[in-house]
Amino acid sequence: MEFFNGLTLLTTPVAFTVLMGVVGLLIGSFLNVVIYRLPLMMQRQWRSDCLDYLKLENDVPTDTFNLAFPPSRCPHCQTRILAQQNIPILSYMWLRGKCVACRESISGRYPVVELLTAIVSMTVAWHFGYSEQAAAGLVLTWALIALSGIDLDHQLLPDVIVLPMLWLGLILSVFNVYTDSATSIIGAVGGYLLLWSVYHGFKLITGKEGMGYGDFKLLAMLGAWFGWQYLGLIILLSSLVGAVIGMTLISLNKQQREVPIPFGPYLAVAGWIAMLWGDNLNTWYFG
Repeated sequence: MEFFNGLTLLTTPVAFTVLMGVVGLLIGSFLNVVIYRLPLMMQRQWRSDCLDYLKLENDVPTDTFNLAFPPSRCPHCQTRILAQQNIPILSYMWLRGKCVACRESISGRYPVVELLTAIVSMTVAWHFGYSEQAAAGLVLTWALIALSGIDLDHQLLPDVIVLPMLWLGLILSVFNVYTDSATSIIGAVGGYLLLWSVYHGFKLITGKEGMGYGDFKLLAMLGAWFGWQYLGLIILLSSLVGAVIGMTLISLNKQQREVPIPFGPYLAVAGWIAMLWGDNLNTWYFG
């Protein structure tokens, strides 16, 4: 009886939202590791494959380097970060944003990602309540944060995240979590072809590449999750947000005109908004 009472308590809207906020802080800490390490892991693998193909000496370090090992260290002095120094947000505040050994500054992005992950996780939990939509939406939210961080740093949307999430969207459609299978499949195909057509049309007219193939896959992934009806909304929202932020950065001299701006984070934000309020926005727009 006590077990069921505890479960009932956790499934109430407020308790479930608070719990997901705490989980979001922990997941945000892990996402910081993914954003930093995954591109390095991929670069190591690419270099190793290229050297092997060219039959050249492989100079890629052979030490274990993945999302779990080696343990987190200060990027300046390589001092290992202890568990009590790695508590989301609290450790950063306690250490005043500096390494405990060398006193060099620690990037403020770490607590920002942790706090952002907690806030958006709580938003998803509150919106959907204790349900399969909330569970799936949290997984998608965390994946979008990781993809956005990596794209901002490296202008790269790793297939190792995008493709499994695309397949997950198709699988969820079998159970009608967000949409049905036919709508999901058309959304995945349409999402890819939509940006693929824009890319080749822009290249044909200007001779330049306007975006990367990772953006095609990301929109295909969002189409698989929510269906083809949301593609127009996602494109519109991402374009508006991208245009406003891009022009703002250029006007403030924070971004050079010739330096490309990654489009993935804007697609991610638009897809997340569509997940929560897509029906209302579509109804308002077409009405």
